[in-house]
Amino acid sequence: MTTAAIEPRAGRRCHNALNSLHSTHYFSPDLGRELGGIGVTHPRAVNFAVRAAALGPVGPGTVAATFYNYKYELVARHVPAVWRTAPPERVLAARVRAVDATLRRLLGEEAVASAEMAEAARLALRAAEACSRGARPLYAAHADLPVPDAPHLAFWHAATLLREHRGDGHLTVLVSAGLDGLEALVTHTATGRGMAPKWVLGTRGWSAQEWDAAVARLRERGLLDGTGELTERGAALRDEIERETDRLDAAPYEHLGAEGVTRLTELGTAFARTASAAGAFPADLIGKG
Repeated sequence: MTTAAIEPRAGRRCHNALNSLHSTHYFSPDLGRELGGIGVTHPRAVNFAVRAAALGPVGPGTVAATFYNYKYELVARHVPAVWRTAPPERVLAARVRAVDATLRRLLGEEAVASAEMAEAARLALRAAEACSRGARPLYAAHADLPVPDAPHLAFWHAATLLREHRGDGHLTVLVSAGLDGLEALVTHTATGRGMAPKWVLGTRGWSAQEWDAAVARLRERGLLDGTGELTERGAALRDEIERETDRLDAAPYEHLGAEGVTRLTELGTAFARTASAAGAFPADLIGKG
């Protein structure tokens, strides 16, 4: 363990690799199969249930607040009704089964049972030791869950903790920047690194008219230009948002230390690339189109 500071973007790069692996199950047919087996079949209900289950049988307000960029009315169509179909503890068990099947399918049995996977799990869990619960509801809820025994599931669990820890802090920064959930999505898409508009509109509950209204508000603030691209001011704001998110999320990676972060990034990137090459994500998920 070390408390030495590391270059901020090193933590961001590590997070991005781990988040990619964490996110594979959201697009996996295994998740739909496992949730369908306990009665949850609508894709949006599946999404809300698996990520919010750690919070307990919460209502739509809690989910909309902690997820941030989903329209409240969409959330309310499925929450809390989903808990009457499948209580959180059954959802959590189904999620782990889906993750197990997804990682085995995408990475292969050899990688799942490898020494590298066990090493990645140890490093990621060590980093997560320095995460903090204060003002981080999704992280705190997942931190109360037991660590799975199998290394690939322990690695995924730790990646989830690190993802939600950064995500909770990121929402604090977005609020401070004066970006609501949809505006955050629009500006992220404008960077070329966020979800394409078709995926935002198809999954977050917003209409094309609401997207256009958000674009208009951002133009009035001087953050987007007439073509929907980030202005210099808008690009600077997005850069500052990421830098402040890095600052709020520094502790896990400083705890792990520069050498551990580098190794964890290498391992996470290799696993994520293997998963991506195996078709983990839709080809048109990211971009401005």
